[in-house]
Amino acid sequence: MQLSPELAIRAARAAFNQALASGDLAAIGPLLAPDVVLVAGTDSAVIHGRKAQLQAWKREFSAKARSIYSRIPDAVLLSPVAPIAFEHGHWQGVSAADGTLEASGTYTAKWREIGGLWRIEAELYLTLA
Repeated sequence: MQLSPELAIRAARAAFNQALASGDLAAIGPLLAPDVVLVAGTDSAVIHGRKAQLQAWKREFSAKARSIYSRIPDAVLLSPVAPIAFEHGHWQGVSAADGTLEASGTYTAKWREIGGLWRIEAELYLTLA
């Protein structure tokens, strides 16, 4: 059974969150478009491209004081004219050591269906706490 686009995006986001929690780079790669762009929440650092993002996650996963990030979608808006969608939600980063909340905020992600799979093209984060 094929999932609806919204459910497929939500399932891909859940898989991304699980990959972040377990430090699984191999699971993150296929969820990203080749030219994916991420704009970080606090310092607005721009990470461009799948390879650069995977390198950033690799550094994060090996950090002594590792954080675990999750994104929780509140809404998925599908385009009626192209295989693209926006995901809006909230995010948080917690200490891997003790689960203490370290940062949180809101985000928007743009998804595109490529080869039958929904992949992240862009993510923009706002740090609120």
